Amino acid sequence: MKKCMSKETSQLCVISKNPEETFFIGKIIGENLTKGDVLALVGELGTGKTCFTQGVARGLEVPEGFQITSPSFTLINEYPGKIMLYHFDLYRLQDSQDVEDLGYEEYLFGDGISVIEWADKIRHILTEETLCISFKYLDENVREIVISGQEKRIARISNALKSGGF
Repeated sequence: MKKCMSKETSQLCVISKNPEETFFIGKIIGENLTKGDVLALVGELGTGKTCFTQGVARGLEVPEGFQITSPSFTLINEYPGKIMLYHFDLYRLQDSQDVEDLGYEEYLFGDGISVIEWADKIRHILTEETLCISFKYLDENVREIVISGQEKRIARISNALKSGGF
């Protein structure tokens, strides 16, 4: 995901020991997002991208009544919260034209928060402001989560995670 990074990019590596921690990391990040933020998630199947997104949704105060699932067959789900959440899952995407047909600009450059699973498939349309989040297996339950983005944003996220116990 190097393309979406600028010269002033910083990285933060967090180790999650279980799905609950992955959810909690997402929640803390969600609480610190602002209108227009885009999160580009990459990683193999089962590394925690959807679990993380569920946490982001709760951090954005999406009501508990909304079940946050991967929109594999619809490409995008929308959830109301303190800021609207647009959850993309591009796993089944054959061609980036499918996203362009959705009118992605309205989502990615609007007032909501966009979380994009399998974002590596559309990296050419991501901007330098995108937060790139990579998920990697370390063992059955443990994941390495690397958050990359502009230095000031990574510093804020790092401080929020430290305050939350990470």
